[in-house]
Amino acid sequence: MGNGSDSYKQQYYDDAPSPSEEWQSSSPSSTRQMLSRRRRFTPVAFVRKIDWGSLWDKAKEWIRNPMNMALLVWIVAVGVSGAILFMVMTGMLNRVLPTKSQRDTWFEVNNQILNALFTLMCLYQHPRRFYHLALLCRWRAGDMLQLRQVYCKDGTCKPGERKHITVVVLLLHLNCFAQYALCGLNLGYRRPERPVIGVALTISVAICAPAVAGLYNNLSPLGNDYEAQAEDDDEESSSCNDNNNMNNNPQQLQRKRRKSEDDEQQSREESSWAGRLLDVWDDMSLAYLSVFCSCCLFGWNMSRLGFGNMYVHIATFLLLCLAPFFIFDLAAINIDNEDVRGALGLAGIFLCVLGLLYGGFWRIQMRRRFRLPASHACCGKPDLTDCLHWLCCYPCALAQEVRTADTLLPPAARPVASINDHRVVTVPPSLSVIRTT
Repeated sequence: MGNGSDSYKQQYYDDAPSPSEEWQSSSPSSTRQMLSRRRRFTPVAFVRKIDWGSLWDKAKEWIRNPMNMALLVWIVAVGVSGAILFMVMTGMLNRVLPTKSQRDTWFEVNNQILNALFTLMCLYQHPRRFYHLALLCRWRAGDMLQLRQVYCKDGTCKPGERKHITVVVLLLHLNCFAQYALCGLNLGYRRPERPVIGVALTISVAICAPAVAGLYNNLSPLGNDYEAQAEDDDEESSSCNDNNNMNNNPQQLQRKRRKSEDDEQQSREESSWAGRLLDVWDDMSLAYLSVFCSCCLFGWNMSRLGFGNMYVHIATFLLLCLAPFFIFDLAAINIDNEDVRGALGLAGIFLCVLGLLYGGFWRIQMRRRFRLPASHACCGKPDLTDCLHWLCCYPCALAQEVRTADTLLPPAARPVASINDHRVVTVPPSLSVIRTT
């Protein structure tokens, strides 16, 4: 990459390069720019070597559980049937299935398989959801503990937890009932007679209900940490008492005002985005993860920043970016007009692109919580600019957020592991097995 990049890496892994090396590698102006950028952030390095033997042992231990074995079979069946259904809808199997009757048959078979698989999953989950609803109605001490372990972050008490848990449980019940209605439509009607609006409505509710439940669980008090907020309130109350005691001392008030202004100025200087938006290629591993594994990287980054559960973010991101395509294509299958079918397909693709606004929403929350500088490039609106960053270049925005999170988090909160060349790497929780040989 050049002398500048070599000195950059040397500064990251060692203490600092000598001044002579800096002047040899670049001009004074470029050196000052490079040093200013180095002070702002350090690259995020992910796992280079994974101990596949340990991962294999963990996989074997996981698969020994009968419930996990059944879940794996269910996932494989859904993946195979979904892939076949996708290829039939997009015309990828037109050479193998040349006639429309053959394609309709394969579509209906895989549609019924998926319908049965998701109905079985709802039948498995629904009794537990009824049990949780009964616990909410009874609401005793033991019932509270059980529900907190399932729905509350860290299993701790949250303000207004009963009504918030009730909303989540009712949305999950709505998911089951919508799936049952969809199953009735698929089994009770032949495909030409099946009501298109009913199918589209039930599929939409069955998909959106758990997604909204996950979002509500993250955004409501159930997904927030209130212990730290209580400590902050105590500190604020104590500071208010100190202010009342010092009202009669102008010198102390002036000294405290200067100190608060210095702290605010220092926080503004320290809280900044790590690099520019297009600096995605500064770390190649992070760049590839941002492009090819966006949902997983996004969920992990939001989780370590304290914005909710990683898996809920991953599932919600995938649903918002993929579900509209399948819903609109399923509706278009039963329409004979080619123009209308094409319009529905384009509408599904357009809504899938708009699913990237989910990342823009959480970029706004990240900027506000950590007081990061706002960009007014789009109509002078910072929120609109954040959403536009995700719509136009989501890998760049995601990589910048990961780099910034690495600088904002304290060293003790970053999962680290040492590898054989004495470097320290930041390790996602799912990739924490490092080979030291």
